[in-house]
Amino acid sequence: MSVSTKLCRHLLKPKCFSYSTSRQMSDTMTYNCKALNVTKAAPYVFNVELNRPNKMNAINKGMWEEVGEVFNKLDRDQECRVVILSAAGKMFSSGIDLSDLSQLASIVYSEDDIARKSMMMYQNIRHLQDLFTTIEKCKKPVIGCVHSACVGAGVDLITTTDIRMCTMDAWFCVKEVDMGLAADVGTLQRLPKVIGSQSLVSDLCLTARRMESQEAERCGLVSSVFQTKEEMMNAAVDMATMIAAKSPVAVQGTKMNLVYSREHSVEEGLDEVAKWNMTMLQSEDLMKSAMAAMDKTNTEPPEFADF
Repeated sequence: MSVSTKLCRHLLKPKCFSYSTSRQMSDTMTYNCKALNVTKAAPYVFNVELNRPNKMNAINKGMWEEVGEVFNKLDRDQECRVVILSAAGKMFSSGIDLSDLSQLASIVYSEDDIARKSMMMYQNIRHLQDLFTTIEKCKKPVIGCVHSACVGAGVDLITTTDIRMCTMDAWFCVKEVDMGLAADVGTLQRLPKVIGSQSLVSDLCLTARRMESQEAERCGLVSSVFQTKEEMMNAAVDMATMIAAKSPVAVQGTKMNLVYSREHSVEEGLDEVAKWNMTMLQSEDLMKSAMAAMDKTNTEPPEFADF
């Protein structure tokens, strides 16, 4: 046994912890939803599925609230390390449920003072924004899987994910200008950073034209395109399983610092990751990964404790 291997084992040994079955069971979370279907696709991999197929997965207030609730839970769920976001039925999402706009109209056409109506409108918009932002703030990587149409609020939704893939028949449309409003739940803020072309973003948002899957792949909105939904979902589960097998300390730290650095300067990002690693480099996961890398006889990845 090499000196380096002995050192790694010596450093790792006192940091091992045992977790009783009762502790694991008490930490298990339940996901009871109507507009979403939450299932375990593989060990440590959860699939969150938009589940209003008869309404073309139109995003209503109930679905919006459930997105916030579910991703807040997944963020804390130690049995979850990666999330897949997909949809049931014939399409990913037709956008906002137009029947919910009646609530908006009740505010606009009420006889309340304009200052009070405006404050109510502001609070409603900010609340919806925050619910979708829970996906971005979730420390677990989220893989977005789009098939067929992804319209309006559906685009707001997928731009909060970390990795995106789609089927060959998928298409994307920022539809809001055709409805007489500016998109206000994240597309105008996130899409320029996702695809990196202000000209193309302005083109899509001002014309409300369709972007087909090939163009979405070329511009970087998605990283992979598949012939069928089944192929896409299999690929997503394979990718998620690969990520889930890695150190959750490393994976979550990577996601959090990627999101932080996107919104801050290089210098601020460097300082943030230094603050993260001043603690996390002391994790047992680093030694486990080092030992696994040095052990050429074992092809299995090391097992990491929940985090």
